[in-house]
Amino acid sequence: MITSLQSGNFFHDRVREASSRLFWFGLIMALLGIAAIAFPIFSTLAATLLVGWVLLIAGVATFISAFSIHGTGPFFAASLFGLLSTVAGVFLLFNPLAGAVALTLVLGVMFIFQGAAELMFAMEMRPAAGWGGMLLSGLASIALAIIIACGWPGISLIALGLLLGINFLTTGLGYIFVSRAVKR
Repeated sequence: MITSLQSGNFFHDRVREASSRLFWFGLIMALLGIAAIAFPIFSTLAATLLVGWVLLIAGVATFISAFSIHGTGPFFAASLFGLLSTVAGVFLLFNPLAGAVALTLVLGVMFIFQGAAELMFAMEMRPAAGWGGMLLSGLASIALAIIIACGWPGISLIALGLLLGINFLTTGLGYIFVSRAVKR
């Protein structure tokens, strides 16, 4: 039987083994964050168009694959989902500013979940060195969600790019702090 202390050591050992990958992931995230902060309107439009293309391609693929599904209910469900995804993708591609408003709201919801996950990760790591960096990242994600809620929809043109940049930067720094701390 593994005690909670032993499973905690297992977790810390796995994080320590992955410290180099965590560092490089953190560095890439931090650099992407800095670029997104420097060019927030471009970042907002790029994110909107990227999501539009992903939804369009996934929607078409889902709709086509629906024809290989047996059964009326599953076929119609997959077809409907494929059509809705396709329409959403086309909407974002042809209306990126309106799409940015919608995506900013979705991003706020995602930040709440990311912040909660990072707070749990930090609490799991505690009292190991570096847990504070992940705690800071989780708190920053939740703060960004609150900022979106307070300024939406007026801040949507720059908010998506700027907040993605801040989130990427704090996430990157959190992983860098963790990787450096567990390596010691």
